[in-house]
Amino acid sequence: MSSNRYSAYRIMWVLVFFDLPTETKRERKVAGQFRKKLIDDGFTMFQFSIYLRHCPSRENAKVHTKRVKRSLPKHGKVCILEITDKQFGNMELFHGIKEVDLPQPTQQLQLF
Repeated sequence: MSSNRYSAYRIMWVLVFFDLPTETKRERKVAGQFRKKLIDDGFTMFQFSIYLRHCPSRENAKVHTKRVKRSLPKHGKVCILEITDKQFGNMELFHGIKEVDLPQPTQQLQLF
């Protein structure tokens, strides 16, 4: 196994930011379905309209980005950002004025 396989520059995070309309019952249903698709694909809520997913490689990140693109709702704004684990590790996270630790990636099983 190569030592750079788990490099902080190879491991990726996919972040999905969205602002979807929720004025009508139908819009709320569409927004809920979009969130459910993200969760079903292994994304975790970071904030209410920000979901993130840890990916072991750029190739894997591209797969999940394509899945998000296939489930985009007709209305609203969605942004997909892919960053390296190294970049993610530079994030400073605060709750109020107290600094907290970044979320740790969950253990994932890869089948080949």
